[in-house]
Amino acid sequence: MTQRKPEGMSFETWVDHQIRTADERGAFADLPGAGKPLPRDDGPQDSYTWALAWARRQEPDAAFLPPSLGLGRERDDLPDRLAALTREDRVRAAVREFNDRVAASWRTPLDGPPVVVRKHDEEALVAAWRAARPTPAPAAPPPAAPARRPWWRRRR
Repeated sequence: MTQRKPEGMSFETWVDHQIRTADERGAFADLPGAGKPLPRDDGPQDSYTWALAWARRQEPDAAFLPPSLGLGRERDDLPDRLAALTREDRVRAAVREFNDRVAASWRTPLDGPPVVVRKHDEEALVAAWRAARPTPAPAAPPPAAPARRPWWRRRR
């Protein structure tokens, strides 16, 4: 949190002081785009052009799509997301949850263009997930315990 501006100091001087001390602390080191020129401004932009440029700079995400198209993109991305899961029950749950949302979209149409999204075959996706996983090495059997003699035959 910044401190309050001292009495008698101009605002510009105070801002310059804050920037200089932050630079000395290294607060501006390793920022993205450091050492690169500023992006070129090709003239005036209206709000639509600015919003479009901002959306292009963001990660490609289905959140910008209408729900009907986002569900289709999610169907295409589902096998990649399943590869990150480590347990079969979670893979099955993710596929069931997606298929339930697809079935709900059939009953109640989503906003956006009318796009028919098909359900995934759960067994096919689970089989593909299993095939992509490395097979675990067989566990070595535990070493056999040496045979013990009954207590009455032990030597003392």
